[in-house]
Amino acid sequence: MEDKELEEIKKRKMKELIRKMEYPKEPVEVTDSTFKDFVKKYPVVIVDCWAGWCGPCLILAPIIENLAKKFAGKIVFGKLNVDKNPKIPHEYGIMSIPTLLVFKNGKLVDRIIGAMPEPILEEKLSKYL
Repeated sequence: MEDKELEEIKKRKMKELIRKMEYPKEPVEVTDSTFKDFVKKYPVVIVDCWAGWCGPCLILAPIIENLAKKFAGKIVFGKLNVDKNPKIPHEYGIMSIPTLLVFKNGKLVDRIIGAMPEPILEEKLSKYL
């Protein structure tokens, strides 16, 4: 009985390790055509909807990069340029940027609008783990 339990634990741990290795440690560029598959691929996904001319978006960019490293293996971050990919912002009714779309198991569960300091954003995102 113990051998069987130990084997199950080993299998579970191996799956966790493989999953962590497969998780990107930096934001992934997302497009209108890759968006749906991307949000379904991982349990928790944050998509940063941004544009190059948006000051708050540029302030948020390095914060998103840091959080992608901190949450590696737990949360995957995507970046969607709203100027180059108008379909998804229209579909989700995005009126202001930056907007972070929070997906859990492929379903939109929250949206966070505006730039904010890293510790505040980290706290907001931690509740989705």
